[in-house]
Amino acid sequence: MNNQQIVLASRPQGEATAANFRLVEAPLPALAEGQVLVRHHYLSLDPYMRGRMNDSKSYAAPQPLGEVMIGGTVGEVVDSRHPGYAAGDAVVGMGGWQLYSVVDGGAAGMLRKVDTRLPLSAYLGAVGMPGVTAWYGLVRIIAPQAGQTVVVSAASGAVGSVVGQLAKARGCRVVGYAGGAAKCAYVVDELGFDACIDYREHADARSLARALRDAAPDGVDGCFENVGGAVMDATMLRMNAFGRIALCGMIAGYDGQPIPMSWPQLILQSRLTVQGFIVSEHMGDWPEALRELAAGVAGGTIKYRESVAEGLAAAPEAFLGMLKGRNFGKQLVKLV
Repeated sequence: MNNQQIVLASRPQGEATAANFRLVEAPLPALAEGQVLVRHHYLSLDPYMRGRMNDSKSYAAPQPLGEVMIGGTVGEVVDSRHPGYAAGDAVVGMGGWQLYSVVDGGAAGMLRKVDTRLPLSAYLGAVGMPGVTAWYGLVRIIAPQAGQTVVVSAASGAVGSVVGQLAKARGCRVVGYAGGAAKCAYVVDELGFDACIDYREHADARSLARALRDAAPDGVDGCFENVGGAVMDATMLRMNAFGRIALCGMIAGYDGQPIPMSWPQLILQSRLTVQGFIVSEHMGDWPEALRELAAGVAGGTIKYRESVAEGLAAAPEAFLGMLKGRNFGKQLVKLV
């Protein structure tokens, strides 16, 4: 049996393109003792992958050239030589951009069985890494109190949408940034944010800050930052004393260009806490986060939206579109 895979063919010079990827076919190896064969149903596409494509210093090693692109997957065990897994088990893991993966069933964190009462795709979004990212940044870093104001950039995305809903459940006023009227309407009308600012309607950080002043008249106590650049500058202009910024992503700079910070003195003047974090470094918090997220999705109090590309060959263009904000919610690739 053959396996289709997408490998990193070359490193981007500036903006990533479809030419940086290559679709290949390879035979599936026979299973060794302790291994599990998984057929992927969905592949997750996430902004962090763009950083891994660069050969530069970061929190993780660069994606090797000629090897299968890294990525979260959810699917079904089709064969197993490990006592903990059986054919038919639904599992989530880091299978990468390919139809099948052979996994060491005993390796910590490589594979996890999931409850099929929830949609499988949810384990790559609201009840997966993006959801836990949202939970950790909000609960452990921003740690908001009821009545405080939390601002979320990329509010309609897989992470930002969950941040806002968790903050509302904790009694906060929540303001989002999103690109376009349709996304802003979704953020307010379906996700329950108090307000949403369409960043495309504003030419610079000061214009964004004026809109934020109207949406958050009492200032901002917590910021969940996914974008950087002018959006973050605008939020910093409205931060209250001792505000907390959970720095999750900087999608404004994923092409490798510097991201200036216009008023870094505000960190001092407002005594702000700015903390970057990588959710995989906080595995001890995952069980508590996943319990709340799964209960919220099952009960309908955490809503999510997905953009689904069809077939492995569509993954590169879907990934590039996500980096441009063309997706609406969690970007997935359906593989079955």
